[in-house]
Amino acid sequence: MKTLIIGCGNLLFGDDGFGYYVIKKLESLNLGEDVEIIDAGAGGSYYLMGLVDENIKKIIIVDAIDFNLKPGEIKIVDIDELPNLKKYSFDAHNVQLAPYLKELSKKVEIKIIGCQVKEVPIPEIKIGLSKEVEEAVDKAVELILKELWGKNAKKYLVGEGK
Repeated sequence: MKTLIIGCGNLLFGDDGFGYYVIKKLESLNLGEDVEIIDAGAGGSYYLMGLVDENIKKIIIVDAIDFNLKPGEIKIVDIDELPNLKKYSFDAHNVQLAPYLKELSKKVEIKIIGCQVKEVPIPEIKIGLSKEVEEAVDKAVELILKELWGKNAKKYLVGEGK
């Protein structure tokens, strides 16, 4: 059974690229064959709908959020906190992702790790994260490793592989 880690967001729009940077950090670690890492860009919903099968036991979604928190603050977003809007911030293509995730959570464990944005300059292009969000990347990686291995995550944080 696999764990699927999906980083969402568009790195052309400042802090919206948070998921991309977390995924890049995770790709440098040997997480084992039972963990699949995907940089979904702005198409997270399409990956979720196309890749979820009976072999997936857990999905961890990493994305920029706007919950009016302190910039760079990490929040584990509960499925019940996702708004039932036609367009939700986890999706840039008008696919109703929140209802899909709520339904999927009846079959698969879903964790959403969000980081409060400071700057998302749409439609202007700005590559790179704000200082606050950049500092949160390592915190998100640590949370994901703890989610995968609990107390054993420490060996991954010091650069040892599995």
